[in-house]
Amino acid sequence: MKSCVIGLAALALLLLPVTEADASVLAKVDVSSQTMHVFVDGSLTYSWPVSTARKGYYTPRGSFHAQSLQLMHYSKKYDNSPMPHSVFFNGGFAIHGTHAVGLLGRPASHGCVRLAPGNAAAFYELVQEQGRSSTRIVVQN
Repeated sequence: MKSCVIGLAALALLLLPVTEADASVLAKVDVSSQTMHVFVDGSLTYSWPVSTARKGYYTPRGSFHAQSLQLMHYSKKYDNSPMPHSVFFNGGFAIHGTHAVGLLGRPASHGCVRLAPGNAAAFYELVQEQGRSSTRIVVQN
């Protein structure tokens, strides 16, 4: 019986959501509500509408650190589309600005997380200030 209790305790730890205390900057992207909540040092600082992958495409789920920052990136895969204030978190997937602001709040991207240009700039600057290793990005349903 003792091993069962230890096993359940370990399972409970694995199922705990990533908390605001795990990083200086925590961006929680909720695919089902098409929103991103940004916490700084555990305090909710921003809540923004986003666009994640539309039908036929996929936004990766999981917990990631910011991998790289690019002030202006152009997608080689999608017709040289501009991706201002890109924060890459999983290979070619990034949180970045878009000029298609009328589509924010619903799935519309090829897999990236799109933000309004001003919000993308604010997030980019925050990650730049706090550091990539101190930034956690969690994408969940």
